[in-house]
Amino acid sequence: MTCCPGHNLDQDKMGMDHSPVKKDDYTCPMHPEIRQDRPGKCPKCGGMDLIKKSQLDSSEAHHDHVSMMASPEAAADFLRRFFIVTALLVPLAVFSEPAVKFLGTSDFALRPLLEFGIGTLIFYFGLIFFQHARHEIMVRQYGMMTLVSLGVGAGYLFSAASTFIPAISTEFYLEISTLIWVLLFGHFLEAKSSTAAGDALQEVAKLLPKEAHLKTGAGVKDVEISSLKASDIVLVKPGEKAPADGEIIKGGGNFNEAHLTGESKPVEKTVGAQVVAGAINIDGSVEVRLTRVGESSTIGQIQNLITKAKQTKPSIQKLADRASRWLTFTALAVAFTALIVLVAIVGQPLVFAATLAITVLVIACPHALGLAIPTVSTIATKLAVTNGIFIKDMAKIEVVKDADYVVFDKTGTLTRGEFGVTDVRVLSGDKKKLLQAAGAVESHSSHVIGMAIATYLKAQKISFTEATRIKNLAGRGMEGSFSGERYVLGNQRLMEERRVWNRQAEEVLRDLSSESKTPVFVANSKEILGVIALSDEVKPESKQAVGQLHRLEVKVAMLTGDTQAAAAPIAQELGIDTGFAQVLPEDKYKYIRQLQDKGNVVVMAGDGVNDAPALTQANAGVAIGAGTDVAVEAGDIVLTQSNPQHLVRLIVLSRKVYRKMVENLLWAVGYNVLAIPAAAGLFIPLGFRLTPAIGALLMSLSSVIVVINALPLKQVNPQTK
Repeated sequence: MTCCPGHNLDQDKMGMDHSPVKKDDYTCPMHPEIRQDRPGKCPKCGGMDLIKKSQLDSSEAHHDHVSMMASPEAAADFLRRFFIVTALLVPLAVFSEPAVKFLGTSDFALRPLLEFGIGTLIFYFGLIFFQHARHEIMVRQYGMMTLVSLGVGAGYLFSAASTFIPAISTEFYLEISTLIWVLLFGHFLEAKSSTAAGDALQEVAKLLPKEAHLKTGAGVKDVEISSLKASDIVLVKPGEKAPADGEIIKGGGNFNEAHLTGESKPVEKTVGAQVVAGAINIDGSVEVRLTRVGESSTIGQIQNLITKAKQTKPSIQKLADRASRWLTFTALAVAFTALIVLVAIVGQPLVFAATLAITVLVIACPHALGLAIPTVSTIATKLAVTNGIFIKDMAKIEVVKDADYVVFDKTGTLTRGEFGVTDVRVLSGDKKKLLQAAGAVESHSSHVIGMAIATYLKAQKISFTEATRIKNLAGRGMEGSFSGERYVLGNQRLMEERRVWNRQAEEVLRDLSSESKTPVFVANSKEILGVIALSDEVKPESKQAVGQLHRLEVKVAMLTGDTQAAAAPIAQELGIDTGFAQVLPEDKYKYIRQLQDKGNVVVMAGDGVNDAPALTQANAGVAIGAGTDVAVEAGDIVLTQSNPQHLVRLIVLSRKVYRKMVENLLWAVGYNVLAIPAAAGLFIPLGFRLTPAIGALLMSLSSVIVVINALPLKQVNPQTK
């Protein structure tokens, strides 16, 4: 990514112009002593995502339980602690008071102190819960770790007090140690399951090779890809991946770009062709001159998009967050109330009441709520990336799944956008002069129609001098001076504005429109001299896409600058529900709003440049056909290929993802609705009572269940309904 012309961010990373103090380092919310100059995972806790220090200082950071759990390092740490605590539990159980009575062995004076020592060691291995609780309290995001810590801490302190205060005759060492043991194993299962869900950023990182074959004056040497810079020449051998974006300068081969396009069909590339980072060279050996490296490469842009997307939340996630906070306070209130009522009113022993209160705190931990939506979002992001879909704002998933209308811009989206001249009709004057004037003016155009006319004249070997005083007339055509005369080229609207429109032109227009051809009228200041007709082929996949959208009960609209007569045959061929013709680029957003005013949820698909206002106006804007420029600013969602069927994939994916989100949310909420009253002793009269250890196991299992429920999403094929 370049921050200004000629200044490459990757050169800064190479050590050029380093300032002694980093302006905004990345740090770990759990371990603020960790400082790095780039995002990644905390090397100390292994799971937490590093965030900018400025975010932490401004309290913008949140306790990212999902990131902490979704790593092999987190799973390994919890398993290690679990095995150590397992080993310590055996002697603790042997020395516990119930075991001594059961075995009939004689009690001894140092037994309570031994229990205290072993219990304290076990408590030490449970301090990981307190570390996370500390951060929750610091950022005022009270949640699962706060409740776990309160339950475990209260039980340990109660037991420690019973060791040194004779008046307190009951101890909790075995119960609390068993609770820590179960919590550690539960968190191990949760971390293992979350790791299975995958991480889109980690998956994208795997797309790049670790080393590249750099060509130097002394030959070829292997270097770390982080040391590469623009203009370097690298060798990519058969079976290897391109380390960065670049241009082939020698050799050729077939490349698999499925990581970017979602299409597994190899693309043949020769000298002069562009290669994207991560593309697999299937055969042949090529030399590539690098043009974009590091964060400015395609893979770097993808990682940037995913990082930003992870900072966004669907509204259902915000609902789950609010529910988690309320659940925390509800659990505290229920635990305290149960303690007071059971001791002061019912007359139960303090130990019995404290056990129930601790059970409430443990079983009500909103782990399942905290994992319900992020786990689905993680899998969805990864699945979308593999299908060439880059979601910049996860909240738009909920919008897309409710789409009533998908609006396509015709040229280049529903059609190939590859115009060719089919007819030249002279209405007045000389044909050669007509074409020379058209070529002189249109040679200054970057529009596909202008380039098609210029290509046609080149093929016909018609030469012309350069036009002057060129003026682009947005949505209508062009104007310029050639051989001392002023010419205008464009559509019917432009001819009407210049008052040269006539019946003969009307007849030609009607004739060409019936053949779905696009007319470009050429006129001087007095009259229309002739018409150049062009045709743009409809993409085969467009008709399939429209049919698939209809089966999904989504209507399709088309925007085009063509006349109604020219647009109608294409709309009819494709089965378009609503067509808007003679639309100026700057007015496209008005037609989006027109559909919205009728109560429709509108998804707009455009090129992300001319369609920016319309993409912004739509409920969800999709920049389609971005290619390697996945960082295109316009649009909430970016599709790399200009294939309308990918819109179908997006809608299918969004619906399946949202369904999983709702399922997980209902399970998480339903579990807590039943678990809290049960933990508080409400069902004791019916003969059912939960202990803290069983409560901890149920809480952990509830978290594992929401992860397991989300995992089938990994097998979803968004190309099918």
